[in-house]
Amino acid sequence: MVTTDTTATTPVGFRQAFRKDLENWDPNCPHSWNSKVAWSTLWVTTFNLVLAFIIWYLPGALVPTLGTLTGWNLSDTQSYWLLAMPGLSGGILRLVWMTLPPMVGTRKMLVLSTLLMLIPFLGWTWVVTLPQQPAYGLLLALALAAGIGGGVFSGYMPSTSYFFPKSRQGTALGLQAGIGNFGVSIVQFVVPWAIGFSMFGIAGQISRTTSGEQEVWLQNPGLIFIPFAVIGFILAWTMLKSVPMKSNIKQQFDIFNNKHTWLMTMQYVLTFGIFSGLAGTFGMLLKSQFGPEYIKWVFLGALVGSLVRMSWGPLCDRFGGGIWTFVAGVGMAVSAGVVLYGQVSAGADGPSFAVFMTGMLMIFFFAGIGNASTFKQMPMIFNARQAGGVIGWTAGIAAFGPFLFSIAFSYLSREMVFSIVIIYALACAATSWHFYARPGAEAKS
Repeated sequence: MVTTDTTATTPVGFRQAFRKDLENWDPNCPHSWNSKVAWSTLWVTTFNLVLAFIIWYLPGALVPTLGTLTGWNLSDTQSYWLLAMPGLSGGILRLVWMTLPPMVGTRKMLVLSTLLMLIPFLGWTWVVTLPQQPAYGLLLALALAAGIGGGVFSGYMPSTSYFFPKSRQGTALGLQAGIGNFGVSIVQFVVPWAIGFSMFGIAGQISRTTSGEQEVWLQNPGLIFIPFAVIGFILAWTMLKSVPMKSNIKQQFDIFNNKHTWLMTMQYVLTFGIFSGLAGTFGMLLKSQFGPEYIKWVFLGALVGSLVRMSWGPLCDRFGGGIWTFVAGVGMAVSAGVVLYGQVSAGADGPSFAVFMTGMLMIFFFAGIGNASTFKQMPMIFNARQAGGVIGWTAGIAAFGPFLFSIAFSYLSREMVFSIVIIYALACAATSWHFYARPGAEAKS
């Protein structure tokens, strides 16, 4: 139960319009919960979460295109390292943001986060207009800065869990994370479209492809999204309130004494770690295997995963999360097997695009199910304060997915990478069945 330190008896609905902190707030008590406050918090936070995923994956959408520009000679290894940096910093920053909700509150956290996200938005808008490739270190720094968008997730999601009763957290968190994940597909869809026309008379750059030369405007995506970031800041400043649930760093670290923290981390690395990792490298995989013209399909993976994650929350509320996490593990193993089959059976003309896309979209589909189900499980397994910490921790570790997959595809064969995915998915499915899904499971959830 989430409570405040105050002894005031005024109903929550009366004072909340005049305070930035909620009084007498207990989402599991109908008399101490205000659904309007909860849902408005969800939608404002979700709007900003979409922007966070957009900036997190903006380098991944731009980098494959940079290699075709005059003066930008990026090798595949350099490109993969640029794709890896947002995942590295995003994972590290998630470990920081996971501690913020009970320390600074939802409102302050959102305001600060939105302001920080403006830095990489402005940086990537500027750097792509340079006539020649800048120092590679600058590109790495901006890629690291984009990780701010990945880091805030571990603060946004736990703070949202403070606002909803356990019976609705599967739906609420599924909606927030699912819609937030749309930021990945939005930026992957918008970048190829937005770079094709001039805005405000600004000059573009020459791109050389197999079909000839064309002018592109790589600064457009940043210019398009910056106003939305400003709107997100205004919404957070004016509409959000905080649940005054305080705990220090030492108190938050008691989650590591519970074995289920580690087991759920394993499960979420399977689902979101692979989702984020493959979403971040999907464009380079398409470009390197099938050609630059296939990058236009990159948004489909994140779109499928996000739709499923958003829609599966109610099913997890109804049937429990454990069984769906088991299904996700088995499904992801089978899906990776389809991709692996396409790789090993490739003829002289290379892998089949149809087989590759089928297997990849299947992986994203089952990852979406698992992302929804794990977020249903955690509030059921842990108490309110610990659940927020576990959500933040597991999200932080899984956020290293883009970093790990970028490094893996840079140094390992695709066959090896997808073989590892199959083995790991089956191990997670067995763990989920034993501890959370089978009849009489230790922590059936």
